[in-house]
Amino acid sequence: MKLPMSWLSEFVDMSGITNKEYADKMTMSGSKVEEIDYLGEEFKNVVTGKILSNEPHPDSDHLVICMVDVGKEEPIQIVTGAPNAHVGSIVPVALHKSQLPGGVKITKGKLRGVPSNGMMCSHEELGLTLNEIPYGDPNGLLLMPEGTPVGVDIRTVIGLDEYVSDFEITSNRPDCLSIIGLARETAATFNRPLKLHEPVVKGCGGDINDSLSVQVDAPDLCPRYTARLVKNIKIEPSPAWMRERLHAAGVRPINNIVDITNYVMLEYGQPMHAFDYACLKDSKIIVRRPKDGEFIQTLDGQNHYLDADMVCIADGTTATAVAGVMGGYESEITENTNTVVFESANFHGATVRITAKKLGMRTEASGRFEKGLDPRMTVDAVNRACELVEMLGAGEVVDGIIDVDATSDEHKRLPLECDKMNALLGIDLSREEIVGYLERLGFVVEGDEVVVPFYRTDIARMCDLAEEVARMYGYDNIPTTLFGGESVLGALTPKQSFEKNIGILARACGFDEALNFSFGSPKMYDSIGLSEDSEKRKSVRILNPLGEEFSVMRTTSLPSMLDCLMHNFNYRNATASLYEIATIYLPALKDGKVDAETLPQEPHILTLGSYGRLSFFQFKGVIGRILNDTGVQDVSFEPVTDNPSYHPGRCARVLSGETEIGVFGTIHPVVAKNYGAGNSEVLAAELNLDVMFGCISAEKIYQPLPKYPASTRDIAVLCDESIPVAHMEKAISKAVGSILEAVSLFDVYKGDQVPEGKKSVAYSLRLRRSDRTLTDEECDSAMKKAIDALENQFNAKLRK
Repeated sequence: MKLPMSWLSEFVDMSGITNKEYADKMTMSGSKVEEIDYLGEEFKNVVTGKILSNEPHPDSDHLVICMVDVGKEEPIQIVTGAPNAHVGSIVPVALHKSQLPGGVKITKGKLRGVPSNGMMCSHEELGLTLNEIPYGDPNGLLLMPEGTPVGVDIRTVIGLDEYVSDFEITSNRPDCLSIIGLARETAATFNRPLKLHEPVVKGCGGDINDSLSVQVDAPDLCPRYTARLVKNIKIEPSPAWMRERLHAAGVRPINNIVDITNYVMLEYGQPMHAFDYACLKDSKIIVRRPKDGEFIQTLDGQNHYLDADMVCIADGTTATAVAGVMGGYESEITENTNTVVFESANFHGATVRITAKKLGMRTEASGRFEKGLDPRMTVDAVNRACELVEMLGAGEVVDGIIDVDATSDEHKRLPLECDKMNALLGIDLSREEIVGYLERLGFVVEGDEVVVPFYRTDIARMCDLAEEVARMYGYDNIPTTLFGGESVLGALTPKQSFEKNIGILARACGFDEALNFSFGSPKMYDSIGLSEDSEKRKSVRILNPLGEEFSVMRTTSLPSMLDCLMHNFNYRNATASLYEIATIYLPALKDGKVDAETLPQEPHILTLGSYGRLSFFQFKGVIGRILNDTGVQDVSFEPVTDNPSYHPGRCARVLSGETEIGVFGTIHPVVAKNYGAGNSEVLAAELNLDVMFGCISAEKIYQPLPKYPASTRDIAVLCDESIPVAHMEKAISKAVGSILEAVSLFDVYKGDQVPEGKKSVAYSLRLRRSDRTLTDEECDSAMKKAIDALENQFNAKLRK
């Protein structure tokens, strides 16, 4: 909302208040001032001048040499090509070292060899339109009205010597979308008297009821409709003061009748509309719901079809306006209009908003109506419009007013609860102080009740009154206090810390985070090779999906990860390593079907994906590091051959003891082809973070540095090719017992010296005791136990 400060001064004495002080205090009292603009900011050294002489240029057939009086001791010489540079005309003059809108700089120079000490300006060069300066010449200089003083700043002459405050008005304060509303706030903030004007209409006799009837068939959508009639109107430009105020407020002047309705809308916040009376068939105005498919052409020339959820203004036969949004083309005010009906009505806010959205035509009027206006403004607004008509000599106002009113005259009343207000705000004000603040804002206190003014539609409870007191008292004056009760410091839960650490570890391993939607298409299950009877296909369906590709909640995070990887692959990124802490949705089942009445489980899944950077065993190492650094105990891996999404020979499940954490491996070639990966090896892992968190040992055991040396022994055995080396490693650990500090695989060999179907596996064992040095006999015994365990459990033979 733009507020010209000169307009505000009609209602509140602004003497002694600087712009900065005004902006600061109004913002602190709840009316945020975004900025205060000076309309003439772009003008510099531009004055009015009078053309004293006009001589032809000696070297041009279209230029003339003028001597111009600009209020200085001597006139200045200016060369111009304007055809209307007549002697005696008063025109805007940009002097040497002046500036015009758009950053245009003017300096003295020569035109065809003749000195020119400035430039005489047209209205366009001043950044104005013919709507704002109707006396402007479209083909020449701007000729100022007779009697305009010479040598004065042009900004004072054309109404640009004006400061305008730009307010951000919240949706709950429609009363502040008006000059009067902001004047009320200003008067209350600075504790100064508010001077409101009561419109006075003289009238010309007659009775409006003899010429017009108003019928409201939808009182729920139009609680009040007020109308007045003006005859013998004269369509002409508005006076300068009205044009300048409208321009400063951001509204384009058009003609006196239209400008009056816009002026009243800005001043009172009440949108108005003017109908050409001659276009109202049967001299009727009917406020009703449209018939489905009813047609109207609005003022902007667009055709619209209405429906029964809207509200329209109609005459005896057809719709002539979309209520609260825009008038109809047929009843538009034209130069031939003789009699005008001024409409000032109140419409249901939600209906206006829905209508404007459906028709795609949000206007200044609809923007106000949709926030909910006070229906009692309609009479004052229409009377003010008629007063301006008489003031401007734009017509004769017929006596009488039509006011169809379905509203209540009862004010809203709330109890005055000073103790509760003080407790809520954390201050200690007396009853007299609270009452004083409320009365400054227009509230009336009667005993222990607060009478809420009609225009404050946002006040409903005690806390609303407390807010009014707080902003008048000053938010910056309210002392800072701590919350009552036990202090609770914010911190991450152990589960949140665990997931945060997972992300840190993944990034440390070279993985970038990916974020994906939790919903997808049922076709994603086909892409990862799931069978038709797979439990993972049973998904929670979205009732109102954006489309088929977003219709189900995912039961696996693998498709999302593969989509991200292939997006990078298709953009020719040589490598990509991504992780996502994803949520999946596992529905409750009833008789083998999804139970829509029961909420699904929502486990968190650490999903890893990579191509072009890591081998299968390096990828396994990343998983091992993440599990080890998070404290997951007793980690092991077992081969998996029946997972349809992974390569049957390069896939493993991840275990903590006997608990399965997840799965990882190389994506099945068919699945990789489905995603367009070609022959590239794509690696992925799905680890259940909820299960991982349960496998963490909370107990941390301190291990001092060893005092005694370790004994290292190597062992190599021949075994069947199908035996997992991890199983053999576990058997060694169990057989040797507590003196085994570590066992590590350092070689797997298949070749000429190894029989078909066999492999050679070599381990290094590190043996140590914490209380003394091991003897050779103890080491030999430990090695024998390991060999026996391998031979007995796996039929492995020691290589010699």
